[in-house]
Amino acid sequence: MTEPLTEPLIRVRDLDRSYRRQRTSLLRPPPRVHAVRGVSVDIAAGQRFGLVGESGSGKSTLVRLLAGLDTSTSGSITFDGREIAGRPERKLGFLREQVQVVFQDPMGSLDPRMRVRDIIAEPLAGRAGVDVPGRVRELLDAVGLPTDAGDRYPHQFSGGQRQRISIARALSPRPSVLVADEPVSALDVSVRAQVLNLLADLVEEYGLTLVFVSHDLTVVRHVCDTIAVMHRGEVVELGPAERVADAPEHPYTRRLVAAVPTIRGALAGVRAADLARGAGTDPEEAP
Repeated sequence: MTEPLTEPLIRVRDLDRSYRRQRTSLLRPPPRVHAVRGVSVDIAAGQRFGLVGESGSGKSTLVRLLAGLDTSTSGSITFDGREIAGRPERKLGFLREQVQVVFQDPMGSLDPRMRVRDIIAEPLAGRAGVDVPGRVRELLDAVGLPTDAGDRYPHQFSGGQRQRISIARALSPRPSVLVADEPVSALDVSVRAQVLNLLADLVEEYGLTLVFVSHDLTVVRHVCDTIAVMHRGEVVELGPAERVADAPEHPYTRRLVAAVPTIRGALAGVRAADLARGAGTDPEEAP
């Protein structure tokens, strides 16, 4: 007898999110922009789910909807069997406890007037029986920062260290889902790999479900086991990370793969420039 399939932790069906643009004519209604249209995906508990696409593809709007930070125009989102689409904020307490977000710009998401220890402890306010100082020390150690970092302010840290603080704050209330929205795109190349590896290690250590958003297919493949490719508000390809990255089926995904820089491509570009200079032509005009 076949065992029943496990219900996904996050279930999205026919999700739409549109916005009205500013009116440009008195005779016509204001145009609508569809940021997300007809999206249906399932995210299982413990899965590392990646959303990839160019700027404006709708991926960040989708994760804001999943995290209850925006309201859909139509469609359904359930978290652990409970509908969240259309719920008022006062009825989303269960989601706030279980889903935490790491944003792209740590300096913009951290209060510059608060010490790091207070930033990490803030989600624990009002929780009985929690050793707050102990939890802060535990999280600082988990993200690779010294204990005395708790006495300092966000501006006293580098970009990579501030993102570690953001991760520590997100983990503070012990969520089951971590949403990372372009968490390394604002960082120097030299520290991106460190933060990505840290995220992967923490997701494994704490048994988290990860929803990871990036415009960089290479980054998403490094972190995730499943990839959904978004284009113009729609999911145009969905599957295992290796299959999507190595054998893409949709033309848009193939363009994303072709745009990934490679050593071979860089060398070919250098060779073309050398040949153009040798022929006395402008490299920009070389075939």
